[in-house]
Amino acid sequence: MTQAQSPLDKKRLFLIGNLSIFMIGLGFAVRATIAPDLQTNIYDQIDLARSASMVGEALGITFTGFALTLLFGSALVDVIGMKKMLLLSALGYVLGAVLILVAAALPVGSLVSNLILVGLLLTGLGWGAVEAASNPMIASLYPDEKTHRLNILHAWWPAGIVVGGLLGVLFSSMNFAWELNLFVLIVPAAVMAWLVSHTEFPETERVVTGVSYQDMFKELLRQPLFWLFWICMWGTAAAELAPGQWVNLALSRIVGMQGILLLVYVSALMFVMRHFAGTVARRFSSVGLLWLSALLAAIGLYFLSIAETAIAAFVAATVWGIGVCYMWPTMLAVVSERFPKGGALMLGLMGFAGGMAIQFLLPVMGGIFDSAKVEAAGSVEALSVLSAEELDQVLRFASVESFQSVAIIPLMLLPIFGAIWLRDRASK
Repeated sequence: MTQAQSPLDKKRLFLIGNLSIFMIGLGFAVRATIAPDLQTNIYDQIDLARSASMVGEALGITFTGFALTLLFGSALVDVIGMKKMLLLSALGYVLGAVLILVAAALPVGSLVSNLILVGLLLTGLGWGAVEAASNPMIASLYPDEKTHRLNILHAWWPAGIVVGGLLGVLFSSMNFAWELNLFVLIVPAAVMAWLVSHTEFPETERVVTGVSYQDMFKELLRQPLFWLFWICMWGTAAAELAPGQWVNLALSRIVGMQGILLLVYVSALMFVMRHFAGTVARRFSSVGLLWLSALLAAIGLYFLSIAETAIAAFVAATVWGIGVCYMWPTMLAVVSERFPKGGALMLGLMGFAGGMAIQFLLPVMGGIFDSAKVEAAGSVEALSVLSAEELDQVLRFASVESFQSVAIIPLMLLPIFGAIWLRDRASK
């Protein structure tokens, strides 16, 4: 039955979109949860001095897969369709989780390290496929309320983080093997694959409006403002996603509690707030909302890095969470609203920028962490013979240094968003 003969089920499609974003949120939480286990059980045994850098590189390759899928998949989604793209995303999550499980069962060595990298790369490819399909799907279904609908869609990202994070804490408290977290990725992927295979999907907004591929690519040259937003996407993504992926590894040592709980709290906050994005954007405008977000993100990140108690960490995390809450979906909505002829290509390029920003930043954070811990210990040799208490103090110092390095990023965005905001107001 063709799409013309069968009316689209908007509710079912929106459910699939939400589930797909929920799945990638679960993946984000699982990676944050198992990062300390990867470092302790695998990378410390391979290279103690560089173990944090190796974790950062492993987590970063997820974002490489994410970025590459968006770079190429966003242009291909018009050709292969949203259905096939979402089925590929489910396959990536299942195969990626299985490869990491296989690696965990093998003796530590280069093969294990490579399997983990490939497994995380596949989950990243699956993540990118979700974004490549779901964002243009929602833009096509709801052309007149993109900011509101895209924020609701992406509310299910923090919802997935909440569920994945709490399950990780539960498994840890019950002394279950850390590998159990990887099974959390397989179930929603299988459910989504079943739903997708039995659903009719819309054409993209570009196809519906009759914009050709040539016109879509020409739009990149006609709209220099798009490239400014593209550059800003590197910063907004870094301010939101890099600290979230690093939180369990670093903040657990700063505040003496499981950092994943902070991520769960912030994610629950984001889930609620993103449902009110339309109201907030109407009051401030989308770009005004981005300016306010960058300011709060910078303040929150700095105070997160110096928090010494659980209460201080929660207060700082609240400020950071409010700051980064609307960044990703609002950046996508701004581009889709201002440059509709850019279609899925522009949305994909924005996601590519966000993914590559984290791919570069996480290893940098790991390098800062490693340099700081060696500096605090005095030498690599001294680091290897520290007592548990001394090692904890060294790692706490390294955690603070790595987190403070990110706080400057949203500050750099303030003058850019401020200038665009003032320009928009002056033109009305």
